[in-house]
Amino acid sequence: MTDLPKRQLGRTGLQVTTLGYGALELSGRPSSRPGEVRSRDITEADAEGILNAVLDAGINYIDTAPDYGMSEERIGRYIAHRRSEYFLCSKCACVVGTVATASARTGGHLFTAENVVAGVEQSLRRLRTDYLDVVQFHGNPTRAQLQEQGGLEALLDLQRQGKVRWIGVSGELPNLREQIAMGMFDTFQVPYSAVEREHELAMAEAMQAGAGVVVRSGVARGSPGKGEGDTWAAWQRAEIDDLLRDITPMELVLRFTRSNPDVHTTIVGTANLAHLRENLTAATRGPLPPDVYDAAKQRFAAAGFVPR
Repeated sequence: MTDLPKRQLGRTGLQVTTLGYGALELSGRPSSRPGEVRSRDITEADAEGILNAVLDAGINYIDTAPDYGMSEERIGRYIAHRRSEYFLCSKCACVVGTVATASARTGGHLFTAENVVAGVEQSLRRLRTDYLDVVQFHGNPTRAQLQEQGGLEALLDLQRQGKVRWIGVSGELPNLREQIAMGMFDTFQVPYSAVEREHELAMAEAMQAGAGVVVRSGVARGSPGKGEGDTWAAWQRAEIDDLLRDITPMELVLRFTRSNPDVHTTIVGTANLAHLRENLTAATRGPLPPDVYDAAKQRFAAAGFVPR
């Protein structure tokens, strides 16, 4: 087992590893992101292997969603018997009954009480568990959507029943600030990386409010490591290569994310055991040295990647 550092996830009290696992890669469908396509689904054996490798490595925070295709079913099938070893986060407001190939971008979201309850109950069955540690609203809802359609009160009722321990939002600007201001949510999941710093100030606000901050896209969707993709041009503009020293671009960008004191855990998805090992190596090395971190922030800011 890897000796991964942990941080308390805000007021939840959950001691989560600073590297979490994002289970979108278990979905069994092509990515919905423009220009990013997976050529084939992973096998059931590979899904079982990567999930157990994640737990064997000591990662204890797993993030999934009903509209991540086969992700929930595979987690339930292959590691439900190890439920005491990990904290489990799923989403709600994904439309129940949507075909398995739908995604967070194509499946739509419905913030009614009926849909929220049906979605959480569906997740519990799929994941083969009696409770979810965290349930986050998917789809970046507005305050009005949350309050007027009944979904927020329904999720709070599920929390009172013990089916959900903590509630949150998977959001982004501009709605993120009003979500934080509501004072209702225990966690916020936001996109953030060295080349996607738009949410940096809002993350600090969430942290100051006592909420847990979970980062997605913390490795810039892998573009620096692959030398291609939708953030590769941004990486090149920052002219960062001389700061790499003895580390890879992927390690630098993951450790950059980890260096932000307002981040509790960064969820990174992979179906590749070698990539998992690389992520673990980077995570165990902790934050970047202060001089490298400061220089990287200056370079990325000069290239246009500034907090707001």
